[in-house]
Amino acid sequence: MTEQAPDIAARHQAQQRADDIETFRRELARLEAEGVLSLDTTTRQAIAAHHRVLLARYAADHDIDRSQRARQLSLGMRAASLLGALALAASVFFLFYQFWGLFPETAQVAILIVSAVAGLGLTAYLQKRDTTGYFTKLAALVALACFVLNVSMLGQIYNVMPSDRALLPWAAMALLLAYACDLRLLLGVGILCLVAFVSARVGSWYGIYWPNVGERPENFFVAALLLLAISRLTVNHRHSGFAAIYRVFGLLTALIPMLFLGQWGYFSYLDLPPKLVEGAYQLLGFAASALAIWIGTRRDWPETANTGIAFFVLFLYAKLYDWWWAVMPKYLFFLVLGLSALLILLILKRLRGVIGRTERGDTP
Repeated sequence: MTEQAPDIAARHQAQQRADDIETFRRELARLEAEGVLSLDTTTRQAIAAHHRVLLARYAADHDIDRSQRARQLSLGMRAASLLGALALAASVFFLFYQFWGLFPETAQVAILIVSAVAGLGLTAYLQKRDTTGYFTKLAALVALACFVLNVSMLGQIYNVMPSDRALLPWAAMALLLAYACDLRLLLGVGILCLVAFVSARVGSWYGIYWPNVGERPENFFVAALLLLAISRLTVNHRHSGFAAIYRVFGLLTALIPMLFLGQWGYFSYLDLPPKLVEGAYQLLGFAASALAIWIGTRRDWPETANTGIAFFVLFLYAKLYDWWWAVMPKYLFFLVLGLSALLILLILKRLRGVIGRTERGDTP
């Protein structure tokens, strides 16, 4: 049912080339208006004809956005597709529960199986014919909703005790649809299910009942490492934005528990005084955030650097709150926060200048 990965990569490359062509046209117009560059008629016509051929071929093969207005319309279509997908998934969910008791057990099982298979088949059918991907997203989310209902309601029919093991097939289904149809939304859903499953498994090793996995935030660290490792897989480089999504979720899964434990150390597994645990996790949070900033800047991963910056500021503000909230006048405390924000801006500006000189080959 899947579109070949090279075709997905080709679509993203075609859209990138179309964006570059539009950027080139705008910059060329500026250069000519400023008197810096003047192309002769033959060269101008050759370039324009070449671009027209490229854009026409890309539009025919990959249904790209050829202009800024087309991109704006595509953004609206993506929003409508998302809202429609959520609404249809909710409709399927409530439809099942509204009329579920009217069917005998055999019919219930048959309906669950048929609905899940039909949703998957509809997604496969649309995925081959829908070049825009909007209708595929609708069908894929409905297919996932049917599959989730399938697993959960079959468990109810046969009186199977709820278990975290259900999260694994849900994650597998969401990830399968995400990679097959190049859908970031379902990738996020699959990652959340995977994080919940891995964390629940880690918690069960320590005797924690799986719905209570959040009682020990350290349960999420294994899932964070797993997501960061998965982001390095080659398959994610064939899908635009997939590796970045894994990195962001991995950082969130690691840094949020660190931020929490930095304030409430008695939730930790560590058999140490809470204040000592809090101090350790505060230092670890600062170090992990700074490392994310450094790696994101060095490897040109803006989402990684921005996530690191956001959490570095959060850890800093949490520490300032611990130190001064109870002893400072409130106006002075918020003044200190504002000044610390200005200091961070100056440091980041300096870092940006150093990076710019390094890229130009100048001596810092």
